[in-house]
Amino acid sequence: MACMKLGSKTDAFRRQGQAWFCTTGLPSDVVVEIEEMSFHLHKFPLLSRSGVMERLIAEASEGEEGCVIRLSDVPGGARSFELVAKFCYGVKLELTASNVVHVRCAAEHLEMTEEYGEGNLVSQAEIFLNQTIFRSWKDSLKALQTCGDVLSEAEQLHVPKRCIDSLAAKACTDPALFGWPMTERGGPMQSPGGSVLWNGISTGARPKHSCADWWYEDASTLPLPFYKRLISAMESRGVKQEMIAGSLVCYARKYLPGLNRRQGGSEESTNRLATVGSVALLSEQEQKTLVEEIDRLLPLQTGLVPTKHLFGLLRTARILRADASCISNLEKRTGMQLDKATLEDLLMPNVSYSMETLYDVDCVQRILEHFLTMDQVVGDASPSSVDDGKSTGPPSLTPITMVAKLLDGYLAEVAPDVHLKLPKFHSLAAAVPEYARPLDDGLYRAIDIYLKSHPWLAEPEREQLCRLMDCQKLSLEACTHAAQNERLPLRIIVQVLFFEQLQLRTSIAGCFLVSENLDGSRQLRSGLMGANENQVLKVGMDSMRMRVAELEKECSSMKEEIDKLGKAKGSSPSSAWGNMSKKFGFRLKSQMCSAQEGSVSKQKIDKVGEKQGKGKKRVHLNEQKKLIS
Repeated sequence: MACMKLGSKTDAFRRQGQAWFCTTGLPSDVVVEIEEMSFHLHKFPLLSRSGVMERLIAEASEGEEGCVIRLSDVPGGARSFELVAKFCYGVKLELTASNVVHVRCAAEHLEMTEEYGEGNLVSQAEIFLNQTIFRSWKDSLKALQTCGDVLSEAEQLHVPKRCIDSLAAKACTDPALFGWPMTERGGPMQSPGGSVLWNGISTGARPKHSCADWWYEDASTLPLPFYKRLISAMESRGVKQEMIAGSLVCYARKYLPGLNRRQGGSEESTNRLATVGSVALLSEQEQKTLVEEIDRLLPLQTGLVPTKHLFGLLRTARILRADASCISNLEKRTGMQLDKATLEDLLMPNVSYSMETLYDVDCVQRILEHFLTMDQVVGDASPSSVDDGKSTGPPSLTPITMVAKLLDGYLAEVAPDVHLKLPKFHSLAAAVPEYARPLDDGLYRAIDIYLKSHPWLAEPEREQLCRLMDCQKLSLEACTHAAQNERLPLRIIVQVLFFEQLQLRTSIAGCFLVSENLDGSRQLRSGLMGANENQVLKVGMDSMRMRVAELEKECSSMKEEIDKLGKAKGSSPSSAWGNMSKKFGFRLKSQMCSAQEGSVSKQKIDKVGEKQGKGKKRVHLNEQKKLIS
């Protein structure tokens, strides 16, 4: 730390308890009392340097105990006046970044100007500030930190503003250009040539370059009022918005314990933020004020703050019951980056007074609405169009697909909560557009968990919930599970069976096509390769044949039950089956899952097996011909 040495005389001051004495050999003729400390001094050195002391000494009445002056408003108190007294006596003292602000304010208060002596304390302190302190990042930072004790006097002298301007200018500049040595905290010293010094000897090694975020840690040591002014000054000087956002996140992590409970991000960023130190202790009200200020200072640009940190700020703001505008702004920010979130981010505990559910589902729905609004705006700005004969498809398909998958996982996580009402679950699940889900397996899983945890739901409520999923968008595995799921309504099970059979028929038709294509391609393959392919195809055909048989049995039994119901009501079986098919939403009569219509005959499958055997024999004959030739 830089210092400025003043005076040339040896220290003639000694302390005894709560009193200071000047041991010059002359008896003291004035006593100055500041706070609980008393200074036994001499009149002439004081009045020759200070206008205030000159007037007070002249006005003081001398009694039996001599001249006594009480000073109650000296900036910096007894510690500052001790340095002032030493300066008046010409005793050696040092001005540093830790005391120069207090000394400057005390000198101004005591009117220690050039009028009362050349090279007085005011001018000496100003020279040290301008020529030394404001040219150094560390010294400017330290001087600014000490302004809080004498804030009103320092503000009158514009000391905080000058410190902040100095810091802002240096944060905008390459650190190698504004002071030597400039190293990372705890890093090695450097020579003017840039090599690393060891015990003052150049080692020739080059230090690693400073990162652009080198000032984050230092700035986080400032009190919030000074930090806000520093950020504003940096913005006015054109510091990049991502640097401002990074500094705000670093500052928040230092003082908000809730942000450090969920570690995330890259190892490099985690290690860098860990160097900030342990979380400082703030009261709940101070933390609330900090969250609100961080929200106001954060840049509006999307993507500057990691999504995990935004959710951490939102969670902390809700726990601290910050202003509604602060919470709303943070929800908008998280909504605009929802496609970068994780399931852990969305699982925010419910801190409302009602405590209806374990997790705050309403907050997640508002975040989702903000994302969908933004996605719609992006879609309007760059609508789906056809360029060069190619369609661009739905706008922002990838982000919204990621959000749909994330939301399905969230629904499955909150579904076991017995206090989660059906309208709230249904509303959240239905908020995602249909095109956002390529498959409805995740939605089916969430619905199944909800039905299992809420067995008291009526049949209409179950049907209402199950209508959210599209049976045509279920995978074969999901269809197989749903067809045997007793929690699903009968209508949904029939639809699942119908579309599952369609998928199986499509797969079998594809197998027929593959088998016919294999007849022309096996001549180019070895006998072993053909045998392996035939074996794989045979196993696949057998498994599909068994599954089709099972489905036909189930559909036949359902049709018989429906026919019985029709007879009981006096209608013909065919009309009853037609009514049921219309009720279940089947569009094509030729695709009904009936055992008589559309079944895959055993003769066709055997025909494929015969073709496979012929192909195998043809390959062996070709191999024998090659050996003979």
